[in-house]
Amino acid sequence: MRKLLGIFILVMVFSACKKNQKATAVVDNQELEFNYQKIPDKIGLNPEATAIAEKWEEFKALNASIDVLYKATNNEDLALAIDDLIEKEKNMEDGEYPELFDTFQVKSRQRVLRTFLYKAKASILENQPTTEPTVKMLEAYNDIRRQLNVIMNSQLDKKLILDET
Repeated sequence: MRKLLGIFILVMVFSACKKNQKATAVVDNQELEFNYQKIPDKIGLNPEATAIAEKWEEFKALNASIDVLYKATNNEDLALAIDDLIEKEKNMEDGEYPELFDTFQVKSRQRVLRTFLYKAKASILENQPTTEPTVKMLEAYNDIRRQLNVIMNSQLDKKLILDET
């Protein structure tokens, strides 16, 4: 009985001294890299919206930064482009909107763009995959452009609507 108890204690000691292997999350480095081939194309503006947007300096600066983003091929380029876009978006928010585009529809889509800009920046800083947040951010940017087209295509004369005669 004593021998059995001694063997049992030795087995317990050796099993307790076993090295614990920490479960480390192995993240594929290729998964973290920015896949520039998956980003959506920029939606074009109709001629009337383009004429107004060309006079809107803040929007032109944002467009130029988006063009830089389309040239990004890795996370470092993407990080620089996102930082520049955040700055240009702040300038656009603080700037003056053209009278026709000074609507809640445009401003709310701009707020969505800002949200996805910060989400993409957080993904870069935390070494998370960056392709999906960047795609969402570009979709939000395309939504702004789509809204500018909608505003230009659906111009109603308020005078005719409100005229009661």
